[in-house]
Amino acid sequence: MPTNPRLRLTVIAAATAALVLPLPGVAQGEPGGQPPRALDFQAEHGAKPDLDNRRGSVAPPSSSARSLASAATVRWNALGTPAVVTSSAPLAEGLGADPEQAARAYLKANENLFGLSAEAVDALQKIAANPVGDGHAVLLRQKFGDLPAGVDGQVVVGVKDGKVLHVTSTLSRSTQAPPAARLTQQQALEAAARDGGIDLATATVKKATPVAVPAPDGTHNAFQVVLVGGGQGEPAAYTTHVDAVSGEILTRENLVDHHSAPDDPRWKAFPANPPADYSSADTRATWCSIAGPGCDVIGADPATGKPWDFDHVAGTPTFTSIGNAAKTVENRASGDPYTVGTRSNVNTPSREYVYPWTNKWYGAKCDPAALDQPGEADLEAAITNLHVMHNRMHDWSYRLGFTETAWNMQQENGERGGLDGDPEQGNAQAGARVLSVRDNANQITGPDGVAPITNMYLWQPVAGAFYAPCVDGDYDMSVIGHEYTHAISGRMIGGPDAGWSGAQAGAMNESTSDLFAMEYLSEYGFRPAGDTPYVTGGYVTGDKKAGIRNYDMSTSPLNYSDIAYDLVGQQVHADGEIWSATQFDVRKAFVQKYGQGTPARQKACADGKTPLTQCPGNRRWAQLSFDALLLMASGAVSYVDHRDALLAADAIRFGGANQGIMWRAFAEHGLGEGAASSGSNDPDPTPSFVNPSGKNGQLQLKPLLESKGAALRLYVGHYEGRVVPVADTDPATELGDTVTMTPGLYDFVVAGNGYGHTRLKYAVLPGVKLPLPVSVPKNLASAALGATAAGDGVNHARLIDETEATNWASLTAPVKGKAVTVDLAGTDPVKVRRVQVSAMLRPNIGDTADPGAQNRFTALRAFEVLACDATKKDCSSPESFSVVYTSPADAFQTRLPRPRGADLIMKSFAIPTTTATHLTLRAVSTQCTGNPLYAGEQDADPNSFTDCATASPARDQLRAAEFQAFTR
Repeated sequence: MPTNPRLRLTVIAAATAALVLPLPGVAQGEPGGQPPRALDFQAEHGAKPDLDNRRGSVAPPSSSARSLASAATVRWNALGTPAVVTSSAPLAEGLGADPEQAARAYLKANENLFGLSAEAVDALQKIAANPVGDGHAVLLRQKFGDLPAGVDGQVVVGVKDGKVLHVTSTLSRSTQAPPAARLTQQQALEAAARDGGIDLATATVKKATPVAVPAPDGTHNAFQVVLVGGGQGEPAAYTTHVDAVSGEILTRENLVDHHSAPDDPRWKAFPANPPADYSSADTRATWCSIAGPGCDVIGADPATGKPWDFDHVAGTPTFTSIGNAAKTVENRASGDPYTVGTRSNVNTPSREYVYPWTNKWYGAKCDPAALDQPGEADLEAAITNLHVMHNRMHDWSYRLGFTETAWNMQQENGERGGLDGDPEQGNAQAGARVLSVRDNANQITGPDGVAPITNMYLWQPVAGAFYAPCVDGDYDMSVIGHEYTHAISGRMIGGPDAGWSGAQAGAMNESTSDLFAMEYLSEYGFRPAGDTPYVTGGYVTGDKKAGIRNYDMSTSPLNYSDIAYDLVGQQVHADGEIWSATQFDVRKAFVQKYGQGTPARQKACADGKTPLTQCPGNRRWAQLSFDALLLMASGAVSYVDHRDALLAADAIRFGGANQGIMWRAFAEHGLGEGAASSGSNDPDPTPSFVNPSGKNGQLQLKPLLESKGAALRLYVGHYEGRVVPVADTDPATELGDTVTMTPGLYDFVVAGNGYGHTRLKYAVLPGVKLPLPVSVPKNLASAALGATAAGDGVNHARLIDETEATNWASLTAPVKGKAVTVDLAGTDPVKVRRVQVSAMLRPNIGDTADPGAQNRFTALRAFEVLACDATKKDCSSPESFSVVYTSPADAFQTRLPRPRGADLIMKSFAIPTTTATHLTLRAVSTQCTGNPLYAGEQDADPNSFTDCATASPARDQLRAAEFQAFTR
């Protein structure tokens, strides 16, 4: 009998999920033939989001909270069972050596908590018992009558040596069989196709499986429909659960994630990317399956040792870019991402996959005529490069646990588990002949057994949208690895049939892709284009500082309070950078503890030739990151849920040896003890900077002098708009004026109505409560103090409302000279010595005065400040104003490939001492009209005009978020 099978817990209130809002599109250039369109690696274009139409929640059992002690923490799901059960101590002990039986014994012993009788526990299907070091992640699934659960209805129990260390679940307390189906499979397919906007007649994958879907209102008979569209344009692929009785859409998951001798085949491929200076030097390596003269890198299927061009069923080579783990083809002739063009793959009887690379697309400056010239813009080299890189990611991730039982992608699995028939299909030079398809990469991943697809596109500058160099995405491994990781994490999290779901989950999905691509390159010593090795997309974007992201993950200031910080609001790529910054520091802590390791040791670990306990810190971190995916029973997770899974993975694999260093890094990024979220879609989660494993310090916000007694808010980091404060001095709120934090040096923003924004750095010391003294002057341009605004355009008051979450807009040409005049607070003239201006944009909020998405290039770049003293002149007349300050031409300086939110946030400008009752902010230029980076013709594509000031609608629009004025 188990000695301690019952759990001890503290109850945290149940959360209900919210819907993910559609993301705003990216404004495009004016028609001119068929100009390129930036599909955009940051995915700011339209797509149907993940959706869960199940409503309500089942209350947790009140008796369980009273009858059990308080050593563990429980977060509840909407089905009335624990979403997460976690503790620093084992949840149960003495359950036996068999992991599956231990998991079932634990569930039986906690019937009140999970709501399952012993018979119901015995009826759970075993889906997998994946190893996590010496422990296991046991995944069990409910059946309802004869139907397996199609979504939710799962539990993952983390077990080691008869001890339960972590539990996640989407189990339903209700186990009754659903009502009989009324719809046919065909009707379900039609309903899902209508919902996803997919033409059923041309869909390349259409599969309907009878399942049950548990919900708060009972169990639904349903069809799990997997559809992959076959039409033109952007990819469309969904897993949809259709109610088999009513025909209603229960859930929808978007499957598209947007970045020799005959026996010794050889491939030529770039280890990371072509030369970062875009020269035509051929720096490719030779990859072989058997070591020999002329081989630079050895690679083969880790389970069988077979080469990457081998048919495992036939037992013979394919002589093509088709193998067991990857099928790589060209898709240039069609914008349809699910089909192939005129040549399916490279084909050579010699198995020498060595083709010329001339850097043709770059040399031709994006002229589409290059596609029909000899060499076809290096097409065969591109197919080969993509094929090698997909196989490399397959082999690397296999050794970290992405095996057949963890639902990896292979044509044939042998007797090792999982479903066959799903190698990664790589579409090289996708849509190259469709001139409107550029600047993107994506991954489409369905359930186990459905072959995933990735698309690598050509890149080029597009007016008012994206200014990339003329390069081929098939050569940037930071992008290829990113996209392949979507398949890794999407398959491993939540079991074989469901992936990430929700805004925070989607953000971690994107982040995990950046992190795993970086880690693969790092472990093999391959250096991607970038100022550091931690930049994603440095080659395809031309930006070596941050690549496709807002920040280099190794220098990012972001934390959990910043969710929805970016100018597009709650967006998976930008919010994913918060998780990347956090995880990078967790990784850094492991490296500091266990070392970086020599290049030879790193490679031996990556190849699986060295035991993990002898590997450097980054490899141990990577292993835990894979383990944590297996410990989450659902993909609809928050950052807090993923944090707990990582801590549990360490407890299972390493006996909790790294809890302290992990908690410190989590706390530094707002994911410390006390961090909370209402669910995966929460745009305003509660941050916590408390380290439960260390000695924390406190800061008490202390307004002084002119601001004494003011209601001020304290934010951690660089942002204020859409960010959650950590303390305030407003007695009307429950927040309080003191924040507890793990020691360190932090950036802060102090803001308050009537006092504008103030940036500062301050140190938190261990075990000490320190005052955080701030003496901030009054903002004379504050609406809260009585200032008013009028002028060109719309939303003038939003320029003086003291938040970067809103903005003023002018929507007519020309932008130069557009202005807003602020009647300063009070009636007497005041001396102004400093102004603050923000060019930050806001998400699309359905503003009737300023409709549509906000284009980055419409942000203010340079400006003038004019002044008038109403005691001396008539300030109602523009002629009474004189220019007192002209900003630098690059007041808001940005980089390629486009402006970022970090470039546009509040800046302070000292102006000559000016006595005034009125100030005018007058535009000189926007990023579109005044930035030389986005000016002129930058390619040789006759269908495209790249000059933003003439070829983009953004030329006519202007936006600025804040104008503030101070005496000091």
